[in-house]
Amino acid sequence: MIPVAEFKQFTEQQPAFKVLKPWWDVLAEYITYAMLMIGVFGCTLQVTQDKIICLPNHTSADVVSQITCQEFTQQSSASNDSDLETTVPPPTATSSPPREMSGLRNNLDLQQYSFINQMCYETALHWYAKYFPYLVVIHTLIFIICGNFWFKFPGTSSKIEHFISILGKCFDSPWTTRALSEVSGESSQEKPNQERSIDRELSKPNFEEGSPATADLPIPDKLVAETSSASALDKKEGEQAKALFEKVKKFRHHVEEGDLLYSMYMRQTVLKVCKFVLITIYNAVLVGKIHFIVPCSVHTEDMTGYNSFCCNHTKAHLFSKLAISYLCFLGVYGLTCFYTLYWLFRRPLKEYSFRSVREETGIGDIPDVKNDFAFVLHLVDQYDSLYSKRFAVFLSEVSESRLRQLNLNHEWPADKLRQKLQHTPEGRLELHLFKLPGLPDTVFEVAEMESLKLEMVNEALIPPLVSKLVRLEELSLLNCTAKVQHASMAYLRDHLRILQVKFDDIKEIPLWIFGLRALEELHLFGWLSQDLSKNPALESLRELKSLKVLTIKSNLSKIPATVADVAGHLQKFSIHNDGTKLLTLNALKRLVLVKELELVRCELERIPHAVFSLTNLQVLDLKENTLHTIEEIISLQHCRKLSVLRLWHNQIAYIPDHIRKLKGLEELSLNRNKILVIPSQLFLCNKLRHLDLSFNEIRELPPEIGVLQLLQYLGLSGNFLEDLPTELFFCQKLKTLKLGQNRLASLSPKVGSLVCLVKLELKGNRMDMLPPEIGNCLSLKRSGLNVESLLFDTLPVDVRDKFKED
Repeated sequence: MIPVAEFKQFTEQQPAFKVLKPWWDVLAEYITYAMLMIGVFGCTLQVTQDKIICLPNHTSADVVSQITCQEFTQQSSASNDSDLETTVPPPTATSSPPREMSGLRNNLDLQQYSFINQMCYETALHWYAKYFPYLVVIHTLIFIICGNFWFKFPGTSSKIEHFISILGKCFDSPWTTRALSEVSGESSQEKPNQERSIDRELSKPNFEEGSPATADLPIPDKLVAETSSASALDKKEGEQAKALFEKVKKFRHHVEEGDLLYSMYMRQTVLKVCKFVLITIYNAVLVGKIHFIVPCSVHTEDMTGYNSFCCNHTKAHLFSKLAISYLCFLGVYGLTCFYTLYWLFRRPLKEYSFRSVREETGIGDIPDVKNDFAFVLHLVDQYDSLYSKRFAVFLSEVSESRLRQLNLNHEWPADKLRQKLQHTPEGRLELHLFKLPGLPDTVFEVAEMESLKLEMVNEALIPPLVSKLVRLEELSLLNCTAKVQHASMAYLRDHLRILQVKFDDIKEIPLWIFGLRALEELHLFGWLSQDLSKNPALESLRELKSLKVLTIKSNLSKIPATVADVAGHLQKFSIHNDGTKLLTLNALKRLVLVKELELVRCELERIPHAVFSLTNLQVLDLKENTLHTIEEIISLQHCRKLSVLRLWHNQIAYIPDHIRKLKGLEELSLNRNKILVIPSQLFLCNKLRHLDLSFNEIRELPPEIGVLQLLQYLGLSGNFLEDLPTELFFCQKLKTLKLGQNRLASLSPKVGSLVCLVKLELKGNRMDMLPPEIGNCLSLKRSGLNVESLLFDTLPVDVRDKFKED
């Protein structure tokens, strides 16, 4: 016997592959098993039993066509006088008396019969009758190989195994059950309209400029709270689901590029059809060659005395029945092949739509797929459409965002977020989130937060829960494309006061920020196009009716004309240009109410004339430009409210005498320039409280410095001063005096008269000792005295002890 287990290796395949075997492939597989059993059974009979039995024919024949085995049979049953052993009397009309049978003596021994049987089997029996069982086995194995070739071919097997692995994990994932149960749960609560509304918000969360921004939209706190408070997956399950989303994305990107799976399945189906037609034709023709009686001519007269034989093919009857059964199974198999072709050509299998899944689950953003990805999903549907439904959950960005949200909420509880709260320089309590995959809902449980900074947070979605942050005034979006739901916008537009946006592309500026009608400060940091007509975001500035502070840190060549749209209520305007030359400043003239103006790093060579018409200007900052001269400073006298002038970090060589016209100056910063001489007329600005001349080339300080009785800050570090006028110490209100990195050899004992002095910098001079009178500076602490340790040790012990006590 040939055990069927020997053929197991030809039919064995992983059980997981069954999801890609539609019903016709399964039926064809069972049919091949039946045909294989027919072939194995025939082969077993062929091996274990005698193949043919021959008897000699007494009529000599040279060729097989002359042998008539039927006549031989009739002759052998008749009487033969020469060989008759017993005689039978002729029958009468009234009775049939028994007659004695007789036969022919052939005088052949057993070995001769065996030899003749073998010779006739090889020469007389038709090849189809001899090899029929083996042909059945070979044909069936070919069908099995054709039906499973794409599961083993290197180019397709890897994709199939990968897909089946992902499909199984998606089917069994707890997140799949969770996502579908949430949808079914919401449907059972009779909230179809509300569900569609929430899905639209999840899929299109941006606030659009054309939408009714001022409408009083309800904030579904209860609904959002129920969604966010649902039982979260454990950390391991959440990470596994997150990894599945990534695998599905990569597999889709890889498989959708080609149609190798479809082509291979098509080719093997066509090959099976061709094979079926060929096998059916030649089997139908040759099945009649299986005969029970087979004439045989063997030239063995010298050995046996006979040259013609009549043989009995012992398995002919059984083989003919097996052949008919085989042809029947083959016909059914052929029908499955033709149906497969019909299915392949009936509709486009390179496109797959999840429309029914979207309608059933309510997840509206499941994308349609194409090429090989679509084909395998069509095959899966033939097995069980539930697989595609559960798999579709991992194609949805909405589903992925929900999972990300659950993981974020689990990873960032409210207590952990409270530990990250810090105070800003302005005194606000700020939460800074950096490089998170999203915005946790737990953020909105930190009700004491006043400022929220999102830096490089991917796909941040601000939900209606933001209404819980009753103290939120400031929002910073640093390289973060935040989206806002409509219900959230209703709250933000009335409560948000300060907004900072840092971007790499103008398109990253969210348009919803221009619907914040209560916004008072807007700070934009990023590169803008030199062609301002290509900056549509700036065109929306006119919508900010409450804007008072506007800061643009970019590369502008001219001030946007849209700034004039907010000129009527703008109080502070800042441009930080990062070295790009600002050529056109005419728009500044329309900022009639502006109080603070900053033009930093704009490559300005002179003070812009447009500034002189700003009658309400109080602060002018021209830091880090290329100013060489400030002769036109006299025109600033028209800015009668100007109190702060910062011309620091430029290349100014001298201060013009008519600076005395700026009687209202309280702060003058000329540090980091190339000034050689300080004109005495400068000190006619007797309201100065802050004067910074640090890091210039000043060699002498005029005695008129003593006129500045209101002076509280004086910076002279980084110059070439060798001596200080005694009149300096008449400035009794000095709190900060910076004299470091000069050439001072000594310090006047009159320094002790500066009783308000809080900070004194002397480090980097040529002093050998400090005057003991420095101890009379009652407000000066050791932390505020910046000198070398050796120089400090020259003070008397009691003075040093006084500083140490402080």
